[in-house]
Amino acid sequence: MLELKGICYSAEDESREVEILNDINLTLDDRFVAVTGPNGSGKSTLAKIIAGILKPTAGRIILDGEDITDLSITERANKGISYAFQQPVRFKGITVRELLSVAAGRDASMSDICEILSEVGLCARDYVNREVNASLSGGELKRIEIAMIIARKTKVSIFDEPEAGIDLWSFQNLIRVFEKMHEEINGSILIISHQERILGLADRIVLLSGGQIRKVGSKEEVMPELLDRGQPCKTLTDKL
Repeated sequence: MLELKGICYSAEDESREVEILNDINLTLDDRFVAVTGPNGSGKSTLAKIIAGILKPTAGRIILDGEDITDLSITERANKGISYAFQQPVRFKGITVRELLSVAAGRDASMSDICEILSEVGLCARDYVNREVNASLSGGELKRIEIAMIIARKTKVSIFDEPEAGIDLWSFQNLIRVFEKMHEEINGSILIISHQERILGLADRIVLLSGGQIRKVGSKEEVMPELLDRGQPCKTLTDKL
């Protein structure tokens, strides 16, 4: 279980301090939680604070009863927190098999690789020896990044706008991957997203606006709030 207690974050902007998050209190104990809200509401900042990329200016982060506020991103990864960027990192010179072995913390066998890649809808024969570089599409990179998180078997898996930069076909495949993760994961998934289909998978939706939590609840409880605020959820075709 992940607990955020009084999380605040401010940053310097043109010689003045700007408050991005203000007194965030949240307990993540569901399998699938989605964080949504308008652009600039602090969603990605919140995800990066949980992962350890940013340090809060106030507040505490508790994982399974342990205060991890002062731990580095590497230490948090070792505790069981994974973070997937909006734009997956490319690793020139590293093959998919090597990357998944690093994620798993062992020299993964071919059967292990096949099983992990099949979970994200990729054929191991076509990908195992490919470099994680510009030859892969955005959708392929997204699924390989998810495969890394599956290989790690983390307690908390964070995805920052996983639909960013991919086409409709790839999005459909990502939805199927998340549906499968939702059914099988032992930990928690936290997804930052505006996409209606992703929000529809969530056990709980957190509405963030102006750096504060405005509402937490089921999709039936939160979706009307989004519409009332004039912030209808997007479908991927809105972006194409």
